[in-house]
Formats: sequence, C-alpha cells, structure tokens
Amino acid sequence: MANFNIATHPATFDLRPERPDEVNSTLDSLVHAGHGRIKKAVSGHRRLRSVVARIKRRGKRYRSMGDRSLREEVDRLREKMTADGLCTSHVIDSFSLIREFSTRILGMKHHPSQLSGALIMLQGKVAEMETGEGKTLTATLPAATAALAGTPVHVISVNDYLTSRDAENMGPLYRALGLRVGFVAHGMSPQEKRNQYLCDITYVTNKELVFDYLRDRLTLGERSDPLQLQAEYLYARQHRSRDLLLRGLHYGIVDEADSILIDEARTPLIISGSHGGDDEKQFLSEALALAGKLKVDDDYVLNQAKRSLVLTETGRKEIESAATQLGPLWNGLVRRESTINRALTALHYYHPDEQYLVRDGKIEIIDEFTGRVMADRSWEQGLHQLIELKEGCELTQKRETLAKISYQRFFRRYIHLAGMTGTAREVAAELWSTYNLVTVKVPTHRPLIRNQLPDRIFSDRNQKWQAVVKRIRELHDQGRPVLVGTRSVAASEELSEMVSRSGLEHQVLNARQDAEEARIISRAGEAGAVTIATNMAGRGTDIVLSDEVRALGGLHVIATERHEAARIDRQLAGRCGRQGDPGSHEAMLSLDDYLLEGRQDELATRMVRQVAEKFPALGDFITRWLMSRTQKSVEQYHARVRKELFRQSQNQGSLLSFSGRLE
Repeated sequence: MANFNIATHPATFDLRPERPDEVNSTLDSLVHAGHGRIKKAVSGHRRLRSVVARIKRRGKRYRSMGDRSLREEVDRLREKMTADGLCTSHVIDSFSLIREFSTRILGMKHHPSQLSGALIMLQGKVAEMETGEGKTLTATLPAATAALAGTPVHVISVNDYLTSRDAENMGPLYRALGLRVGFVAHGMSPQEKRNQYLCDITYVTNKELVFDYLRDRLTLGERSDPLQLQAEYLYARQHRSRDLLLRGLHYGIVDEADSILIDEARTPLIISGSHGGDDEKQFLSEALALAGKLKVDDDYVLNQAKRSLVLTETGRKEIESAATQLGPLWNGLVRRESTINRALTALHYYHPDEQYLVRDGKIEIIDEFTGRVMADRSWEQGLHQLIELKEGCELTQKRETLAKISYQRFFRRYIHLAGMTGTAREVAAELWSTYNLVTVKVPTHRPLIRNQLPDRIFSDRNQKWQAVVKRIRELHDQGRPVLVGTRSVAASEELSEMVSRSGLEHQVLNARQDAEEARIISRAGEAGAVTIATNMAGRGTDIVLSDEVRALGGLHVIATERHEAARIDRQLAGRCGRQGDPGSHEAMLSLDDYLLEGRQDELATRMVRQVAEKFPALGDFITRWLMSRTQKSVEQYHARVRKELFRQSQNQGSLLSFSGRLE
C-alpha cells in the first residue's frame, strides 16, 4: 500500500495553512468525474485486508508489554513519523499501539471492520460503515495517528452533545498516548475556543467550526496573505494572529459526512451584524399586513416542491398601489417586492414546531436535518424579524451580512479531508465531484439481522395515527421497545397526545427535549419502552438492548413519514439491528404526508385514493411508487440547488481572488 500523504509538520497561528480555492472548468469536471469512476472501481479491499492482518499480528507483540514500555514505543514512533511521514509500516505500528491502549484503558478493542474504516479515512476517503459499527471508536485511529505525526486534527460532528461526549469518552485514550484533546461548544469565550483549537485533536461541530473560521476572516480583514501575517508575527507588537481562533485547516474527519457535506450544503453560513430601528420595524409590520391581504393564485403563485413563490402581475400592481399610501421605505420597487416575497414566505413556509420553536418569547430555529435547535442563529434579510412579528415576539434588529461561505467552499480548503457515515452510496458521486472524496463501503463486523416489514399505506393522517397507536400497543404488550420517527416537533407531539390518551407511558425526543437526549436514549432499549422522536432519534448514539429484549426480537422502529432524502429514512431504520442485534422496522404512511403535499397533481392523488379504496393492494403499490418517484424528484432538485450554490461560490471565489479580497 502506498504511503499515507498526511502532512507531518506542526502548525502555528501565523502560517494558517489551508488549501487554496480551485475553480473547475467544464473540462476539469469531466476529467475529474472519469477519475472518480476509476478510483471507485479500484477500491483496494484486498490491500486493506492485508494491512488489517498485519496490524493484528503486530498487536501480539505489544500485548505482552507493560504500560511504561508501551509509552516508550509511542514516543519512538512519534519521532519516526515526524521524520518519515505516514508510511505503511508506521501506520501499522500506530494502529496496533492505539488498539492496545484502547483495550487497556477503554475496555474496547477495534475490530477488523473498524481497522478497515480507519485506514480508509487515513487515505482521505469516506468510510461508509453501517449504523452501529462504532464510528466514534474508529475515528480514534486516524485522528491519533495523524496527531502523533504532528498534524492538528479536527473531528467534526453534528451537535454539541456528540462533540462533548466523544471528546470526554475518548479523552483517556488520547491522553494515554501523550496527546491533548479538546472540544469546542457553542457559548465558549474566544480565549476558551483558542485554547481548545490548540489541542492536538479538537472535537467541534460543523457550524461552530465554520463560524469560527469566518470570525477569523473578519479579524484578518482585507488583502491579507500568509507572508503578511508572518511578517506581523515576527515584527509587529500587536499582530492579528494573536486574535485568531483556528490555526489552519490541516486534517478534518467529518462524522455523519452525508449530513454535513451534502444535506447542510444547500445553505451558506453567514455572520451578520445588526442594523435598523423603528422605521425598519414599521416597514416590516406593514409588509406582513399587506402580504396577509394578498390572494393566493391571483396575486402570487406557490410552488410547494421548491418552497418558493412568484408574484403575479396583478400582485405587483396591488403592492404598487398600496405603497403609495405608505412611507418612503416603500418607494423602491426591488425593496418592496422582495420584502413582500419574504413576508409571504414567512406566512406559508415557516410554521411553529416545524421550522422553529417559540420559546421564552423568542424564535429558535430548528435544524431541518438534525431536528435540534440552533441556538443564537437567525434567518437573514429580514425573514427572522417577519416571523417574530407573525408570532408576536419582541423584534430583534435586522441582520446585515458581514461574511459568508458555503460548506462546499469551506471543506475543500482542508489540506486533508476524510469522513465516515452509514449512508453515503446515494451521494457518492457528489462527494467526489465536490470534495474529491472517494466513498468505500466497509463490510459489517457481524451479519445484519435487521428485518424490514412491508410499508403500510393509509388514505389520511388520522387513519395513519390511529394505526400507529394500535401498532405501538401490540409491540408494547409483547415487551418489545419501540422507536417511532416523526418529521417535525408538531407531529411528535400530536402522536404523543394520542399515545397518552391510549394509556401508554412513553418518552418524547424533539427540539424541546434536546438537553435530555442522553437520558431518553439510554432507556429507549428497555423492555416495553416507547420513544417518539424527530430526526434527532439519538443519531450517533447506541440504543443498548438487554438479553431479554434481544430474545423478544430487539428494537422495532416505525417511520411515520418518508423524508426528502432516502438516506434519512435509512438512518432511522438503522437505529435497530446494530452490531448483530436483532431488530425490525416498518413504515406507516398516508397520502397526505408532507412529501406528497403540494408536490403532486391533486387529480392524480384523488385517483390514487379511489384506486386504493377499491383495490387496496394495487393502491398501496401505486402510492409506494408515487412516494419513491417524488422523493427522487426532491433529491434531484436539492442536488441541483447544491450544484448551483457551489458554482456561484466558485465564481465568487474567482472574483474575490482577482480583487485581492477575502470572504
């Protein structure tokens, strides 16, 4: 196996290494796509198995050593890797040592599939590992190996809970190897963050990391380059590098890579400042009131599939007429129409307990991909203030963009990037075309015994919810634990009320209970337990089963809606049947679920209902086909949105580079 090309030099604030922006031409993209197909065809599984076997053999040598001797071996290896780089023989030594330390300190020994996944990530690829295969422990191998070679490592996760948990649980292993481990969480002071980023290995969420990067770009200001920073560091009394949080983008390991690199890549990350006063508040209040008077189809047309709307000519004239009776802020054509457009968007596409929570008089955004609240985040261009007005909350000041960057552009700047996830095959081509990441499937440690039951289709939500409650009762009476997945906070609470009326005890896990996630998930595998959850569903955590529950058939998962990406459905199903445990899952769906709502021709939907009433089996088949077709259509649309955002981001990068400016 070729050497692992991870850089092996320590970094300081003044150098801030990162990969420069690259803009792909059409020819570059075609060549790149062909290269990706070749690399995918040559997965190297045979060579991986050979290296894994050598790691296991080398481990026998360390097993008989005392702790002191092992630490001396680590020190010697550290010197070798700093001098020679990550050649295969050094990686084998490193993995064997880390594995032995993990066995002694954590009581967990990396199994062969974890060794394979770790080797894949050290090669700068995405390891697709089935849910429950132990990705947290797997990441310790490439992270510690790169850190021992002198490369700062970021292990990037989707939320603060997983970040702090993984840093705490894996910390004893890293410290035994002589490495410093830290984690960055929302709410930390700049100095606290700076200290954490100085560690050899830093656990951090994707959003916090990107925002800290943007804060550093604001600190640097315009027309800064590495030579200028280095000169400041050497000669200036007050140099900006002291105020920077990060020390470059060296090696990033992205957990839940499909969620972070794909799902969340549709929205750029923005740092903004406040502006506006009473005049702005009055203007937005008038816009919301006017939007409420406009008539759908006459004054504007909704596109549910794209969650967008278009003003008609009649609507434009109505707005123009109303503007003559309002203040001077209504004089500008672009300003008034764009604001009305956002006001209509706030009314039609943003709803409490779905896109946001109203808590303590404030609007809290719910992350649509994780189901968690995004603290201290706000929508831009007045949308957040319009929603505050709609909900009767105290108005915050309008936000003005100071700096922004797309996920695609940010993660391409890592000198070395790798990832791991349980669901990547559907987006493998996009991971390669955007991030140069090849996806390699890792065989499971134990055979999967997860049982998939047929989908059940109902004509409306009410029938579906009644059937779900009945199904929960059946499984509860058998003593099996049940996890029910819902699309939104509102849906989870609606089902919770029905389950309560049936007399069943249960737990609810959504954005309102995010602080109690660990406690709720720790009990979700108990005999007879019933857990109703949104997308959170304890992603990244194991639901531990007792021997009694295993004998009964394990955890049963019920999906109550199809999501906009099939990968999210597979993630929910992956909560059961982990690490060789038994488990089963099924979907209970209806014709008026969100996926179909507003996205299909009403006549076609009525025809499907009529067919289902007369020929249930045929109706179920057509509905499943309709949902699958709609899901693929939505996935393709989102892929186009990401592609267009990436194209715009690259064009913006070219313009800024030409002008000598930063983000």
